[in-house]
Amino acid sequence: MDSNTSSSVSARPVILYGGAFSLYTGRARSYLIKAGIDYREEPHASPHFYDSVLPKAGGRRGIPTIELPDGKVIRDGLAIIDHFENINGEQFSPQTPKQRIVSRLLDAIAAEGFLRPCMHYRWNFDKDNEEFLLFHFQTIFQEKDAEQAARDRMNFIKKTVNPAWGVSPENHKLIESLHLTALKKLNAHFSQYPYFLGGKPCIGDFGMMAPFYGHLGRDPKPLSLMQFHAVRFFRWVERMNRPEPDVGEFTNKKPVYLPNDEIPETLVAALKHFSIDYVPESKAACETISEWITIHPDVPPLTEVERGLGTCTFEVQGATISAMAQPFRFYALKRVQDEYDALSQAHRTDVDALLAACNMSELLDMRLPREIGRHNNLEVWL
Repeated sequence: MDSNTSSSVSARPVILYGGAFSLYTGRARSYLIKAGIDYREEPHASPHFYDSVLPKAGGRRGIPTIELPDGKVIRDGLAIIDHFENINGEQFSPQTPKQRIVSRLLDAIAAEGFLRPCMHYRWNFDKDNEEFLLFHFQTIFQEKDAEQAARDRMNFIKKTVNPAWGVSPENHKLIESLHLTALKKLNAHFSQYPYFLGGKPCIGDFGMMAPFYGHLGRDPKPLSLMQFHAVRFFRWVERMNRPEPDVGEFTNKKPVYLPNDEIPETLVAALKHFSIDYVPESKAACETISEWITIHPDVPPLTEVERGLGTCTFEVQGATISAMAQPFRFYALKRVQDEYDALSQAHRTDVDALLAACNMSELLDMRLPREIGRHNNLEVWL
């Protein structure tokens, strides 16, 4: 490649294939904005996406997916952020032990820990949400009758996906109670800090944008709850979608992480609340998936990991919940465990005390008997 061609390629923007209403696009979009990466967002319902991008994404129609100026394709928000963190010197990855663990932990929890409120508040409040969602779902269909296709897709999600994530009429009140308390805990934190770990975002901030923007911070019903009960948290959502620090209501907030590896008590309180359902679900899912691995020992390496492997059942505040056991939860959680394993004994002691205060110590031992990796833009069994 000559210099003129190289300059032309580098001048092109990154193409982000996603959607404003997409849960996981929120993570990648926010990172691109805060990192100052030139990008253009396009819908994935296009001939170019299906003909040129999808084959490079492992054939899996998942968003977010990015297309780099040189034509390389990266599918999934975790992998997209990993790519840019690796080439940009980990600009949003804290370098101190407790903050680094907490950043990864927030990212792991955000990956699948808020699916119930995301689905409940999107699909069980038609009066508030239906017209809003119908407009957005039409944008992903190329059919002549896009409206009917959108309605069919929405009805399918209501009937099948909601129950898969453990959203049932019996636990609606529990979901709402946990969510409203989460909003209040997060609002208390963002009343004191512009980001989770101080004056600049960490990987955990971007992870939390997945559930709290595309679904819980944008759909009419949950947005109204956030604006009413947690305006400071709502400001964080706004802040995470802006290139500037946007910390005008705070004084003396330099764009750095808190000194001395500090984890604010307000964040500990939020994590402790998240543990109420994240820990028992993770434990049950780990047991279910581990059993599946044991009875399927001959699955060849590099076989794509399915989104769900059976159903796990667990209790949260006296209520019984059944939900799909999702291997990706442990792909994300292993990143926390790997960070922990690399620590010195002295630093592990500090992290142990922190995780105990958050009621999350058990997560370090929730490891599948077979690891999950990535190959050809897919999560695969190693």
